Amino acid sequence: MKTTAAIIIILLVLLGINSFYAVEDGQSALVLQFGKILRTDKQPGLHAKVPLLQQVLTLDDRILAFDGTPQRYATSDKQSINVNYYVKWRIADPAGYYRATNGDELQAGQRLSPIVSNALRSAVDTRSLQQLVASGQSDLAASALQQSNEQAKGLGVSVLDVRITGIEFPDDIKAAVYKRMQTERQQQAAVIRADGKQQAEAIKADAESQAQIIRADGESQAEKVKGEGDAQAAQIYAQAASQDPDFFAFYRSLEAYKQAFGDGKGTIILKPDSEFLRYFGNPAPAPARH
Repeated sequence: MKTTAAIIIILLVLLGINSFYAVEDGQSALVLQFGKILRTDKQPGLHAKVPLLQQVLTLDDRILAFDGTPQRYATSDKQSINVNYYVKWRIADPAGYYRATNGDELQAGQRLSPIVSNALRSAVDTRSLQQLVASGQSDLAASALQQSNEQAKGLGVSVLDVRITGIEFPDDIKAAVYKRMQTERQQQAAVIRADGKQQAEAIKADAESQAQIIRADGESQAEKVKGEGDAQAAQIYAQAASQDPDFFAFYRSLEAYKQAFGDGKGTIILKPDSEFLRYFGNPAPAPARH
C-alpha cells in the first residue's frame, strides 16, 4: 500500500510539473498536440498545458545570422565576380516557421541561403560591371534584401539585412576597376575641396565685412569722444580767459613765441612796436586805443 501510494504521488508530481512551461524574454512557444499547432505563446512567464497530450516547442525570437557561401555571379555584360555576404534574419511567423522547417534553425538557414543567393544573382545579372563599381555594394545589397524578403515569407521568417562583405573582380580588369574607383574618389575629393574653399571665402568675406563695421563704429565713437573733449577744452579755455584776461593774453603770447621760435631757426621781421613783441619789452597791458 505504501509503495503504491508513493508511486501515485510521484506520478501526480510529474504530471503537475508537466502541466506547466515557461516562456522567457526573446522567445515564443508553440503548443503542439499530435503534431498539430494549438496555439502560440509569446508572453513571457509561466503557462499551462495538458500533460502528456501536449508538447511545447520553444523558438528563438532574437536576430539570427549566418555567413553565405561565396558565390560567383555573371554581370549583364558577362563579367564574372565573386560575392561574399552574410544575412541577418528572425522568425516572423512561428507557426509558418514550424510548418516550413519543423522548427529547426539549421534547416531554416539551409533553406534561406539559396533564396538570398538567387536574389543576389538576379541583382547582379541586371547590372553591368561598370554599374556595380559606380553604385557600390549598398545598392546591390538593398535589391537582394527586398527580393529575399518576398520569398522568405514562405519560411515564416523576415530577412533584416543582406550585407556584402566583399566583391572580387576578375584579375584582368582589377586594375581598371581600381583606377576607376580612384578617379571617382579624386573627383569627390575635388568637389569637397571646392566646397570647402567656397565656404572659406564666404567666411572670410563675412569676417572682413564685420571688421569694417567694427572699424567704422570705432572711428565714429572716437570722433564723438574727440568732439566732446574739444568742447570741454574750449569751455575750460573760455572759463580761464574770463577769470584773468591779462594772464590769459600773456599765456597765449608765450604759446605763440614757442611755435614761432621753438626750433631756433625761424626768422620773423616785425616793427618794434608790433603787438606780437610787446611782452619782450614792457609787459604792461597795451593802452586802449580810441
